[in-house]
Amino acid sequence: MVHRGYYGEFGGSFIPEVLFSSIEELADVFGQAREDPGFRAEYENILSTYSCRPTPLTFAENLTRYFGSARIYIKREDLNHTGAHKLNNVMGQGLLAKRMRKPRVIAETGAGQHGVATATMAARFGLQCTIYMGMVDMARQRPNVFWMERLGAEVVPVRDGTRLLKDAINEALRDWITNMDTTHYVLGTACGPHPFPEMVAWFQSIIGREAREQIMKYEGRLPTRVYACVGGGSNALGIFNAFFNDPVALVGVEAGGQGLYTGKHAARLSSRDGAVGVAHGYKGCFLQDRDGQMKQTHSVAAGLDYVGVSPVLASLKCKGRVRFEAATDEEVLKAFSLVVRKEGLVPALESAHAFAQAFKELPDLCGHDIILINQSGRGDKDIFTIADAFGDPGWQAFIKERAAEYDA
Repeated sequence: MVHRGYYGEFGGSFIPEVLFSSIEELADVFGQAREDPGFRAEYENILSTYSCRPTPLTFAENLTRYFGSARIYIKREDLNHTGAHKLNNVMGQGLLAKRMRKPRVIAETGAGQHGVATATMAARFGLQCTIYMGMVDMARQRPNVFWMERLGAEVVPVRDGTRLLKDAINEALRDWITNMDTTHYVLGTACGPHPFPEMVAWFQSIIGREAREQIMKYEGRLPTRVYACVGGGSNALGIFNAFFNDPVALVGVEAGGQGLYTGKHAARLSSRDGAVGVAHGYKGCFLQDRDGQMKQTHSVAAGLDYVGVSPVLASLKCKGRVRFEAATDEEVLKAFSLVVRKEGLVPALESAHAFAQAFKELPDLCGHDIILINQSGRGDKDIFTIADAFGDPGWQAFIKERAAEYDA
């Protein structure tokens, strides 16, 4: 599947010459580690003793009854330590940083979950930590900023550009170039230059392995469809990987924002706005204009508000192995409310995209079918955004105050 970091026409390593030695070192160390039974044992042990794995698979009895269609199961990555799937990747990269004797780690974050996970890993392993985050995301994800700082990380606000995830990535790359001898860049998703897409997907593959074993235990058969939200692509690849060779439909759900025809969305693979280009160290599918300039994105979910997508997923779309759809902000908020009230679960707004698309498609299925939805994170971090969306006046005033502080 992989040839020198390429997945079909996508991938590669488009980086400044100064970074070649660091990228080569990382590729070599990762290649050695993944073949080392001792590393695999250490990685799996720390996830089971520190990060609460395996996460459960929950049968959504009330939602199944409500829709009167397929049996609905939910993979509970929200119960992973720090509240999302992100720790699967950062703990693995933290172990690699120790192997490389790098005392400092940096990361970018949008929704903040990757930032919290990286700060947690750094605290656990005794590493220095700096997190880059766009100021727009800092305002709407204040709870995660608070916890990153409490964990000892330096959170650097990014004021350039759109002040979103892509701008945070740019700043993290600048830092890495300056401090590569002492610093490992803990990239949070399956994007970027090789070996990051392969490496992040490998660390996240534990989600799919567990989910496949669990659904076979509970139902004795495979699901009809598997749904996952898609920002960069790490949680989707994590759960999809175990079903690639099975007759299971895989559905990736992007941010439809205010609608695919409004230009205010982050749908790279499910709209006509995505185009092949090179950015952030890899060749992939990006929202860009005819001159190759990156467009602004929009999503109610900060973690999906990214201009690019994993080259692995772009290749899988071309092969027809993964179907990509988009859910609008309105659909996501409705799905979020339904999950909360029917199952007592609070999914992250990112994860709610997967629920929204699954709910739209349930009328096409029957009682014999099984669907599996990856709840990649919990929604505590989204309290301000959700309160604002549902018109809570107290929270709206608070959000405006925080936004004004960051703008100042």
